[in-house]
Amino acid sequence: MDRLGSMAVFVKSAETGSFAAAAEAFGISAPMVGKHIRFLEDRLGVRLINRTTRRQSLTDFGRAYYERCRIVLAEADAADALVAEQLSRPRGRLRVTMPALLGRKCVAPVLTALARQHADMELDLSFADTVLDLAEGGFDLAVRTGTLTDRAGLIARRLGSHRMVVCASPAYVETHGAPHDLDDLARHGAVLYARPGWVHPWLFPQQDQPPFEVSPPCRMRLDDLEAVMDAAIAGMGMAWLPSWLIRQELGTGRLVRLLPDVPEYVFENFALWLRTPHMPLKLRLAIDALVAGLPKYMG
Repeated sequence: MDRLGSMAVFVKSAETGSFAAAAEAFGISAPMVGKHIRFLEDRLGVRLINRTTRRQSLTDFGRAYYERCRIVLAEADAADALVAEQLSRPRGRLRVTMPALLGRKCVAPVLTALARQHADMELDLSFADTVLDLAEGGFDLAVRTGTLTDRAGLIARRLGSHRMVVCASPAYVETHGAPHDLDDLARHGAVLYARPGWVHPWLFPQQDQPPFEVSPPCRMRLDDLEAVMDAAIAGMGMAWLPSWLIRQELGTGRLVRLLPDVPEYVFENFALWLRTPHMPLKLRLAIDALVAGLPKYMG
């Protein structure tokens, strides 16, 4: 038998003075109440209750044990209440890794708004374009863009998508004109996003085929998307940039969209977390907040 359960039955029997009343309170039979009491007595090696056909009364040991059992059961109830409270509201630190610029512009505002709503929730955000391992880095959540490759032991949820836009400054268009189609890109200069030894080609969707890749003539190579945007605004050439980054610049006219009749490539964005038996409330709320809030930043 469970000792804590037997203690609860014993306390109820002592307080009501009746096995029958204790049995009714717990939804068990009176003989079962007796078994709980005998379990405790056998374990302790003392009699707790004097029982006759007409009445029952606590022994001296029984009265002392009753007082201690009340304290133990109260502490157990308090522990259960604490766990219930923990599960009812998010608390503690949430560690999230995300691409640097996307994180600053789109992800962090959503998570910051969530943390403002929950005073016991802490944020630990890592902005890095390198893909970090969740388990090794101790992260609760990762936000990633593009095709997911290694997902062993991970769960993914789509957060939304963003379009890649070919754009340029009005001054560039006035001087060099606008490209009419993808073949026409070859006669224009471009500002490219690049890393050492690697330049990201511009992608354009094709029906039932891999995306068409274009590497236009390069005037500048930069390893920061915001710097690419600034160079495009300065008239240094065309750029291929995410819609969430240039939404304001397109709205104010500092940049203009080119190739309006050519389908734009779409990148998917995902939340990834380690597969666990129980998802903490803070993690579930963060993912739900990103699903609901991220699309409005994507443009």
